Amino acid sequence: MVNQVSNKISNSEYDDLISNSLKNNNIKEKSIVSGKIISIENDIVTIDVGLKSEGRVPLNEFSRPGLKPEVNIGDETEVFIDNVDNANGETSLSREKAVKQKAWHDLQECFTNNSTVTGIPFNRVKGGMSVDLNGVTAFLPGSQIDTRQVIKDTKELLNKPIELMILKMDKYRGNIVVSRKAITENELKEQRKELLSKIDEGSIIEGKVKNLTDYGAFIDLGGLDGLVHVTDISWTKINNPSDILELNQSIKVKVLKFDQELSRLSLGIKQLSDNPWDQVHDNIKVDDVISSKITNIGDNHINLIINELYDGSISLGELTWLKKPAHPSKIVNLDDIIEVKVLDIDDERKKINCSLKQMRENPWMKLNENYKINDSFETEIVNIVDFGIFVKVQDEIDGMVHVSDLSWTRKINHPSETLKKGDELQAVVLEIDKESQRISLGVKQLETDPWEEIGSRFNVGDMVKGTVAKIAAFGAFIQLEDEVDGLVHISQLSEEHVTKVKEVVNIGDEVEARVIKVDKAERRIGLSIKAASYSEEDLKKETAAFDALRPSSDLVGLEQAFQVAEEWRPGEENEEEEK
Repeated sequence: MVNQVSNKISNSEYDDLISNSLKNNNIKEKSIVSGKIISIENDIVTIDVGLKSEGRVPLNEFSRPGLKPEVNIGDETEVFIDNVDNANGETSLSREKAVKQKAWHDLQECFTNNSTVTGIPFNRVKGGMSVDLNGVTAFLPGSQIDTRQVIKDTKELLNKPIELMILKMDKYRGNIVVSRKAITENELKEQRKELLSKIDEGSIIEGKVKNLTDYGAFIDLGGLDGLVHVTDISWTKINNPSDILELNQSIKVKVLKFDQELSRLSLGIKQLSDNPWDQVHDNIKVDDVISSKITNIGDNHINLIINELYDGSISLGELTWLKKPAHPSKIVNLDDIIEVKVLDIDDERKKINCSLKQMRENPWMKLNENYKINDSFETEIVNIVDFGIFVKVQDEIDGMVHVSDLSWTRKINHPSETLKKGDELQAVVLEIDKESQRISLGVKQLETDPWEEIGSRFNVGDMVKGTVAKIAAFGAFIQLEDEVDGLVHISQLSEEHVTKVKEVVNIGDEVEARVIKVDKAERRIGLSIKAASYSEEDLKKETAAFDALRPSSDLVGLEQAFQVAEEWRPGEENEEEEK
């Protein structure tokens, strides 16, 4: 029992032992020491630093952003001692604090000596990127990433080691600002200096396409940029530099002009080869049939590249045999490969004028073989205009039906009143003019003119029935049989005075009237509703009185009424009546 008591160590004696142990091993709290990894279990690394108890450090403290931890049993590593034998009887260690303290010390030396450091960007933040400097986080502003425009997406820099310069550091605030641009600028200065010593007008240099614009391409020559204007890219006309060049493409260029004071370079690509136009007359002749590619489609022409060497053009009139062709985009497509015929070689404009339509025979020359006067055929309306309709005759040939040739009897003010584009109808050939490239057609000519026999069908005094087809301020048009129209003048609507036609009749009304005038020569029939019940004697008096009417403030005679009707358009009845 005594022996057991005598073997006990008091707390004060234990503290002394620990203190002596630390002194003997020169190990102090809040210091960095070297230790040995003795185990790795459950993401915990156990480290022996030569004390009574080992310390434990989370495995993730051995990793850097974007990288997996590299740690093995038996490795030596530096750790920071927070305290020795804490409340749990363990030594509290931190590898992260050790790394940061050492990193700050090393970074301070680099900052003082203006030397470079290696960092790993691990996150994109507002205004730039977060960078790991061996355990210390620094900020890389966007303006300091690169001097060149090539890097547009900083994503490509993430988790990759890069060389940096420290611009600013404040350990107290934990603030470090770094720059990648400073390094590249120094590199570029040296490259530019070396490059400038070798550049002369006429020099041929290799570079990379740095940027593409509408007006040209910027070429990075390795420390110095030059511009290739769009006109100096190719001997043929191009719409945009991107048609030929790509970003980061390696390419040889020729120095056209060098302003050493401004360090401005004008470069050329086409000047590396001979101008193909110098041999154009040896390679191409008028009337040659050549292959070409459509490079641009305008409103009145298309542009071509011929044999991949020469600029060509086809005017609208040389695209098709149609006298009024559609827009070029309706005839050809961009990038189409087509065969064309050479019309002219323009040395002044350095352009070859070509024809597409002359690759096939003029269809007008053989039109008479397929169509003769009075031939009728089924066709389709392709266009409607004020004065008539255009219909398809055959490929590249349209014919016209004048509005006056649509109907014998109906007064058609505009073809759209009865027809629409795409309608199918029967037409007859009236005239073929090859020189003017015109073919006149008719629709009414397919039927007998009802006015030829009008005297046998309508006579003064006859009672007729019809439908109100149109209304104007001066009267109503009545559609009779065979679509023959008669006019009931406003004075012939009623025995009582009529101010507005619509007070008596409306469109669509079925009416009964008496014929009071038939003019075969002028193709006019005058009708009267009020005279429907007149005796023969009264009718003669009314007819005579009607014929004797002259223009006045209130009335117009039949003759004048028809003249007004010829100028009348649908919808004008309201305007007239309001007046």
